[in-house]
Amino acid sequence: MASIAFNAKFKTTCCSQVGSARTVSILRQFRDGTAAGRFLEKTGGRGGYMAIFACEDPDARAAQANAIGVRTANVITHAPYHGVQLHPRDCRAAFIEFNHTDGSDDVLGPYPPAGPEWQKFIRKDVTRMLTGVEMQSPDPLALAEHWGRIIGVAVTRSDAGDAELRLPNCRFRFVKGEAEIMSALEFRVRDVAAVCEAARGRGYSVSGNEFLLGGVSFRLVA
Repeated sequence: MASIAFNAKFKTTCCSQVGSARTVSILRQFRDGTAAGRFLEKTGGRGGYMAIFACEDPDARAAQANAIGVRTANVITHAPYHGVQLHPRDCRAAFIEFNHTDGSDDVLGPYPPAGPEWQKFIRKDVTRMLTGVEMQSPDPLALAEHWGRIIGVAVTRSDAGDAELRLPNCRFRFVKGEAEIMSALEFRVRDVAAVCEAARGRGYSVSGNEFLLGGVSFRLVA
């Protein structure tokens, strides 16, 4: 079973300075009895763990979710950061978190969960940006509508006809699958072949322009 899980952070609304920064974090389980560990046991190590949405008022967003039956699982306040995590069973497919950090209207501003100097680790010579998330479900439209109600975004259709939720700096695409999971992350990179070769050299399964890491497909475009 995979021992890591992925979080991905996005913006739900345009802020005063709009940019391209999105972050992906990797969680590793070091002890039993953790939320991430229970998630991995439930999914068999397949699928992303959490989608984190930056917004102006996490508590108001959570209250709206509570009103449609989505429970709050955890509240974290670590000034200047404040986050509200919703119950994964009610969200379906993955955790949803709403958070706000004072000063984070600047997309390269502070974000305590990523550490005090996270900006130093940006590598645009390899990866340019995270552009999309693929969600799978036996009923993708129903899952899209459910997530749309939670995060307050209307469902649209992609050029291929898939249900989508379009955010200011990313899109969530919902496709048919056996289980409800966050199945893939889509990245724009400088050199697709070089990234695939690096993944293959590290022993990851590569197929076409994507590879599987920690139960999530990393899909690449130039």
